[in-house]
Amino acid sequence: MIKAVLWLLAGFVLMETFSWWIHKYIMHGFLWKIHKTHHQHTKGYFELNDLFTLLFGGIAIVLIFLGVENLDYRFWLGCGISLYGMLYFVLHDVLIHKRLKLLGRPKSKYLKAIMRAHRAHHKTREKEDSVSFGLFVVPKKYFKEEGEN
Repeated sequence: MIKAVLWLLAGFVLMETFSWWIHKYIMHGFLWKIHKTHHQHTKGYFELNDLFTLLFGGIAIVLIFLGVENLDYRFWLGCGISLYGMLYFVLHDVLIHKRLKLLGRPKSKYLKAIMRAHRAHHKTREKEDSVSFGLFVVPKKYFKEEGEN
């Protein structure tokens, strides 16, 4: 069971690491045409950027199917990626962007820091000059309240 938990956590941590790298160098790089829909106001519920969710979700599903028979590391990695995706959806799409209006303003310092970091990321609608590409790992400077030194 300890191995299962470690593989699940590895899937989660690897997703945050790869997501940061993919977001910075691929989404804000050669796939900007897809990702820029997330940096612009859209009229509909979906945006072209949601294709990335299908990609990551697809990888998780394949890993789960490949490992389900023996409940091996692939199963637990897929579960870790899925857990990351679910928490990402709640924080990013529900709490931050209000794609579903289910949650109010966050009260915890950590969630407020995530909101500030993401707001800083969206300060520009351009491919360059963006900051803070992760979601769960937040630089210290975003833990300070506005107006605080």
